[in-house]
Amino acid sequence: MLLLLLGIILLHIAALVLLFVSTIVSAWVVHGSTTSDLWINCTSANGASHCDSAHTGEWIQAVQALMILSIIFSVLSLFLFFCQLFTLQKGGRFFLTGIFQIFASLFVMSGAIIYTVQSSLWVAAEASYGFAYYLAWVSFPLALISGLIYVILRKRE
Repeated sequence: MLLLLLGIILLHIAALVLLFVSTIVSAWVVHGSTTSDLWINCTSANGASHCDSAHTGEWIQAVQALMILSIIFSVLSLFLFFCQLFTLQKGGRFFLTGIFQIFASLFVMSGAIIYTVQSSLWVAAEASYGFAYYLAWVSFPLALISGLIYVILRKRE
């Protein structure tokens, strides 16, 4: 049972770390020496770097909000898991923890979908998605799986 709990916690922390990194790192779109993320667009030329704030459209603000919400819900889910681990009665399920983690996965999926659809409006056609974009997509199934495990999991002695 201890190994199961440790595995679930590690899965949750892995999803949370991926969410943090994908939200913070400036590599959602890469095009030569230009990188763009949710917050800032940077161009490097002749050893100098020039950064502008991200596009002020409503869609990028929605993506920013959804990614922040996914981190908040994932952190709350981890906190609730530890609270329920010590207060839940024997045989009880971790429904609240699972629901919060599933919400976190749905938020990151929604943000990544909006970014995928809308980024073609302001990103050059020859640009490619960076590793932070892919980390967001990898964190989605990890968070969803951990949320489903929490819903299924029963507390035992």
